[in-house]
Amino acid sequence: MVSKPYEPDPQTAKRRRFRPIPVRMLVPNLITLLGLCAGLTAIRLAFEQKLEWAVAAIVFAALLDGVDGRVARMLKGTSRFGAELDSLADFVNFGVAPALILYFWGLHDVGNAGWIAAMVFAICTGLRLARFNVMIDDPNRPLWAGNFFVGMPAPAGAITVLLPLYLYFLGVLDITRLSVVAPITLIYTLAIAFLMVSRLPVFSGKRVGKRVSPDMVVPVFVVVVLCIALLLSYPWTVLTIGTLAYLASLPFGLASYRNHERKDAAGMNVAQPGMGPPLQGDSPSLSPAHPSSEQSQGPEHPERPTRLN
Repeated sequence: MVSKPYEPDPQTAKRRRFRPIPVRMLVPNLITLLGLCAGLTAIRLAFEQKLEWAVAAIVFAALLDGVDGRVARMLKGTSRFGAELDSLADFVNFGVAPALILYFWGLHDVGNAGWIAAMVFAICTGLRLARFNVMIDDPNRPLWAGNFFVGMPAPAGAITVLLPLYLYFLGVLDITRLSVVAPITLIYTLAIAFLMVSRLPVFSGKRVGKRVSPDMVVPVFVVVVLCIALLLSYPWTVLTIGTLAYLASLPFGLASYRNHERKDAAGMNVAQPGMGPPLQGDSPSLSPAHPSSEQSQGPEHPERPTRLN
């Protein structure tokens, strides 16, 4: 006996309809995709030995990465999809692309060691982004911890690791002496990769620029226009100075973080005079008595800091 084929219920057979997505949810993702296009274009330009334009594409991607999160919060268009897309784009833009640029420029002169250094940098970028995604939802971080990154962020790592190329474009590094420059670049690349996956506290700057007083509007416009003009007129000089200044600021970030920890520990001792000092393994940042960080708040919270990996 042949049975009739199964006929599904017409109600369940209806095509599932998704609700329309607001345009404000798409704008931040389009900015992220534009940055991803810049990163992929940088890889192509590196293949073609157009290194100046390849570095410019990485800088452009870094600028877009600092904008998309702020635009998403201004438009209230944050989403889980956007956060995941941002992480994937950052891995390509600030991990794979800079590593390939360095390899095609000079790391290939040291053979397999240069390729290993490029891979280590890209892998450390991926690990840095994965750790950021895990730690951003930690509800036990103190409020002041939102002012710091744990390790050098991926965009800053990409801009910083390209310092040898800036010096090369300025004529400081001699192309005929790449046999000497390449090993130094290899060590420098590994050092920046280590800083990204380290536990070093780094100033985040997330709470800078949220509010501008009326008296400072015109000076801010002048400073921004001046910085853009200098970057376009003297790109390699500005990037070199900015990179060196950023590296010089790392010890100050560590000192500020330790100062916050000491104040936190002192506040706990005052609040609990009979409990004695905290145990050696305890960290003030893990105390449930602290308010949660702005990073642990929901995506729609207006005070959540800019997502910068």
